[in-house]
Amino acid sequence: MKKFLMAAAAGTLAGVVVTTQVAAPLLAQEANKSTDVYEQLDLFGIIFDRIRTQYVEEVDEGDLIEAAINGMLTSLDPHSSYLSPDDAADMRVQTRGEFGGLGIEVTQEDGFVKVVSPIDGTPADEAGIESGDFITHVDAESVLGLTLDEAVDLMRGPVGSEIVITIVREGETEPFDVSIVRDTIKLTAVRTRTEQDTVVLRVTTFNDQTYKNLESGLAEQVEEAGGIDNIRGIVLDLRNNPGGLLTQAIRVSDAFLDEGEIVSTRGRNPEDGDRFNATAGDLAQGKPIVVLINGGSASASEIVAGALKDHRRAIVVGTKSFGKGSVQTVLPLRGDGAMRLTTARYYTPSGRSIQALGVSPDIVVEQPRRTPESEEEEEEQRGFRSEADLRGSLNNDSLSEDEIRQIEEDNARAEEAAKLRDEDYQLAYAIDILKGLTALNGND
Repeated sequence: MKKFLMAAAAGTLAGVVVTTQVAAPLLAQEANKSTDVYEQLDLFGIIFDRIRTQYVEEVDEGDLIEAAINGMLTSLDPHSSYLSPDDAADMRVQTRGEFGGLGIEVTQEDGFVKVVSPIDGTPADEAGIESGDFITHVDAESVLGLTLDEAVDLMRGPVGSEIVITIVREGETEPFDVSIVRDTIKLTAVRTRTEQDTVVLRVTTFNDQTYKNLESGLAEQVEEAGGIDNIRGIVLDLRNNPGGLLTQAIRVSDAFLDEGEIVSTRGRNPEDGDRFNATAGDLAQGKPIVVLINGGSASASEIVAGALKDHRRAIVVGTKSFGKGSVQTVLPLRGDGAMRLTTARYYTPSGRSIQALGVSPDIVVEQPRRTPESEEEEEEQRGFRSEADLRGSLNNDSLSEDEIRQIEEDNARAEEAAKLRDEDYQLAYAIDILKGLTALNGND
């Protein structure tokens, strides 16, 4: 404490010396800045008054003010914006996990709306919308030049109504239209299942229910397996997870870490930074973990993937994540509106910001798109025959009934693995990694 006070005193003294030497120029600069700000505010008042009194049509003064505020915020970055009372109410509902819409998380890039990710099981997901798609038109109306909130407003509408969005997709030569029927979006934060003795935790969003769902879902799968010793490992699937609450990302990371830093945030002023550390306890009880990510994994998803990767608690598999390394604070305003303002950047335990860079997987695995050619090849492979298929082939009479039953079970597991590889190559790859790890440790 004494050292701290001494350092502060020395700094204060140095400041006094410098101020006496350059006080006049500094005061002049500050005065000029204040004058410039007041002149700009005066200019704003003049323009507002001219629009209000001379525009060709009568305008709503409240709408003008809201548009000016939103323009000021959206000029900062793609994630800062003004939330009207209705938008603020919608956001609170979304955080609780149920809302009406298409089921996509979007951002803005080059004037167009870019899909961060579709949400599992929503109309957008079922219509085939993909992470990285650009939305250029909504019901034939261009979104170029609109703010992100204005574009989102175009996509909103009553549940059950139809909307046609025009998509530009990498690899496609021409834009194409997709028809989607709006529906009530009920987010299941975590879906759990067991595949080949591996628990798969599919985390779709980070809302108020995420950690609670993850904890109970994992416990349920372990109980059904007859105990943690019967579990090979865990796949934490964060693909197409657009993020959500920072607090939930920290809790999910903490669920699999015993100690160490999870994430740190740094604001404009050094004293505004925060550091979040893990507490003792690992829900997986040391079992190996593979984290799946892709270009639709953003924000809170990247916090979890980055923390588990930096601590070498998990192997990260898939493709590079979205790269949203900023923290937004929602500040309530008078009249029930709110301001969403970027207030900090977050850093992984290694001290690296993923802003615009994303989290790079330890093992890059693309999700192949199914083509007619591959289906034909599959049909050809099904036509291959083995020795056992040949007429008059010799029986293997050296096997006991238990050995034959074991072989049949192994074949069934192999067929199950092959089917999963066709349905979800990245997930199958993750499970294969866990199989290799357990075999290497002599636990298979």
